[in-house]
Amino acid sequence: MSSAIGIGDNLVPGAAGTTVGIPRLGIPRLVLSDGPAGLRIHSTRENDEEKYYCTAFPIGTLLASTWNKELVNEVGRAMGSEALEYGVDLILGPGVNIHRHPLCGRNFEYYSEDPLLTGEMGAAMVNGIESNGVGATPKHFVANNQETSRNINNSIVSNRAMREIYLKGFEIIVKKSQPWAIMSSYNKVNGVYTSESKQLLTDILRNEWGYEGIVMTDWFGGNNVSEQIKAGNDLLEPGTKNIWDNLIKAHEDGDLSLKEIDLSVSRILALIIKSNKMSNYNFTNEPDLNKNAIINRRSASEGMVLLKNENMLPFENIKSVYEKFDKVLDPHSAIGYGAFDKVNLKGNNIVLATAHPCKFPEAIEKAINIKAELPKELSFILDEKENYDIIDNDLNKIKQHIKERI
Repeated sequence: MSSAIGIGDNLVPGAAGTTVGIPRLGIPRLVLSDGPAGLRIHSTRENDEEKYYCTAFPIGTLLASTWNKELVNEVGRAMGSEALEYGVDLILGPGVNIHRHPLCGRNFEYYSEDPLLTGEMGAAMVNGIESNGVGATPKHFVANNQETSRNINNSIVSNRAMREIYLKGFEIIVKKSQPWAIMSSYNKVNGVYTSESKQLLTDILRNEWGYEGIVMTDWFGGNNVSEQIKAGNDLLEPGTKNIWDNLIKAHEDGDLSLKEIDLSVSRILALIIKSNKMSNYNFTNEPDLNKNAIINRRSASEGMVLLKNENMLPFENIKSVYEKFDKVLDPHSAIGYGAFDKVNLKGNNIVLATAHPCKFPEAIEKAINIKAELPKELSFILDEKENYDIIDNDLNKIKQHIKERI
């Protein structure tokens, strides 16, 4: 498992994972790396003075704002060239979900709220990446539009909305670029996990659109490994012992046939055979970062949009505290991601509540640092509702800490 999650004996330190090689059959391991805005690998390596830098390319939303398919293709070629020279076989991107709601935590990875623009940009990116003999993995298939509770979220979508909005971008990408891989999403669609949906992965993706590559799960995605394979989900990430054991048991119990297993194996083997690993490509660990920096700057500047201030700023006569201090009260920004389960305003008090007292110290410090930005009449209090698992002693210490410092 260690090699499958970017640690331990990994071919490229910091990569997301590898497939399992079979040396006696001459089958190499493939390296999978995030992500949508450039490779995510370690820049330093143990007992090695060299640096392994990658370009931080513009995010998907900015690239889509260029409306320039040729430029996005060029970015893809540059990104793929870095993967090639660092020995990465499959980039886990681009992200092509729809901007359904502005609060989705990964909107920055995605292109647009428009499926046509998303599809055209995604296809250009995939074609650019794969021009290097490196695979791309459009994700997350499909209707993955929120990060909150993403592993159990159930997207209820009508057939028309699914076809015209959420599937359309993927359809365009498949038909215009035929990516090496597609990643299924964590969520359910109409009650069925996407990675276990034969309708999505076989009936629509392969039979209707003619998709020829593999489908992989997101890391630890889905619930039933047998149903995933039968649905057409070939590669189960990150390949834990539990996944292996469940697959073996499903076959021994007669729930998963050898024919169904062989079908997924054949797709994975086809992916390996067309990779650079099979041709023994001698990667250099020296991509042309200076050349890519020029492409990077051009794509970033072309995607920027300048807004004209027509008597909008500065704000005046704001009556709502929330309007003025929404960023201060946002638990995912000013106070710290994941630190609090709830941040509300009650009267003149900012209410903080958490199920994890150990997260308080850093968050408290952040709250203290922004105190100067708050109206003097506001103060911090802690929610003591029974449904929050807060130890009384810890709570008292935190109260005393706030009292002394604020």
